[in-house]
Amino acid sequence: MSLRTAARLLGAPLRSVSQPCAATASRAYAAAAAAQAALSVLNSELDAIRTAGTWKGERVITSQQGPHISVDGSRGDILNFCANNYLGLSSHPEVVKAGIDALQKYGAGLSSVRFICGTQSIHKILEEKLAQFHEREDCILYASCFDANAGLFEVLLGPDDAVLSDELNHASIIDGIRLCRAKRFRYKHMDLKDLEEKLKESQSSRMRLVVTDGVFSMDGDVAPLQGICDLAEQYGALVFIDECHATGFLGPRGRGTDELLGVMDRVHIVNSTLGKALGGAAGGYTVGPKALIELLRQRSRPYLFSNSLPPPVVGCATRAVELLLASNEIAQSMAAKTMRFRNNMTQAGFTISGSTHPICPVMLGDARLASLMADDMLKLGVYVIGFSFPVVPKGKARIRVQISAAHTDEDIDRTVDAFIQTGRKHGVIS
Repeated sequence: MSLRTAARLLGAPLRSVSQPCAATASRAYAAAAAAQAALSVLNSELDAIRTAGTWKGERVITSQQGPHISVDGSRGDILNFCANNYLGLSSHPEVVKAGIDALQKYGAGLSSVRFICGTQSIHKILEEKLAQFHEREDCILYASCFDANAGLFEVLLGPDDAVLSDELNHASIIDGIRLCRAKRFRYKHMDLKDLEEKLKESQSSRMRLVVTDGVFSMDGDVAPLQGICDLAEQYGALVFIDECHATGFLGPRGRGTDELLGVMDRVHIVNSTLGKALGGAAGGYTVGPKALIELLRQRSRPYLFSNSLPPPVVGCATRAVELLLASNEIAQSMAAKTMRFRNNMTQAGFTISGSTHPICPVMLGDARLASLMADDMLKLGVYVIGFSFPVVPKGKARIRVQISAAHTDEDIDRTVDAFIQTGRKHGVIS
């Protein structure tokens, strides 16, 4: 073999190697350029949020959740008026102990979904107690109420059906409805006349479901369930309510909006959460007819493909429900405290949205003002948060105050005084 031939043979593989290297470098350059372009878009979006004054920072709490907390960067005791801990059960000694006991007996988690090897006796016990609490036939647990809403509609409703939804329903309801193939009708917020028009438009559908929050969390207003049930019965529709901001404290026994308005036997399906009044940890659920719950166990995707609730969460929630089944005293303490705050704030010159619900939105309008006032309130020892777009509509910024059964009259009066001082500083009140 000549030297020239050998060189030619040796050179061939070298050339074949060098070509992919150049191609790889080119692809890497293109990928890096694409990533840089995407990063530029993301940073522009973030800058726009900051400029608009709607940036949502996260404050770090260094204590248990409760009416009094410790906040990183703040000194001393801070009053917490911005938690969904309506009944103060998230740090209740019996609730905490039940979680510890469940952790020791049943472990940290099941490492699986329910139908494989993720169901324990405590899951079934909690479902039974929740069905009893709501006076429904059966119950199914989810990782969150967001999942419960995501898992219901596509199982229940098909292309021959219709869903009629309040325009201000929670985002999880909206997302859940998007997953189903039913015809969609959106009626004006709490507008019974418009709902009736939509019921008339959808009369050709096989099954119709009226969907509403029991309490709308941004404004604290209560859905007109009596009128909704009247219309549903008149036009042959079913009624669904999301009770996340009602379960545990609305109604004489804290059963929720349907009990408050006397329609427990007329509302067909209830979704709610364990993550607010019922211990404040995590988890959601659906209660309703047994046949529906059984179908959800077979086909509801968030249920089938999510790990079961951890035993400590189940233990805490079970004890919270047991406390409420045994006594309505905690639930009944809410009304007077709520009205004390609402009345005192109104007398001071503030505009408070809603009527009698523990959610008491202090309406300010401007997003930046809401954020600045919330920061000043923290300096005065009160933890509240400014709410702005996209959480609430543009021009509807507010500080959403939430009253807890664990707050004292002194706590409430101190918070009102802080609002008066901060409101005067920013020209909200005179």
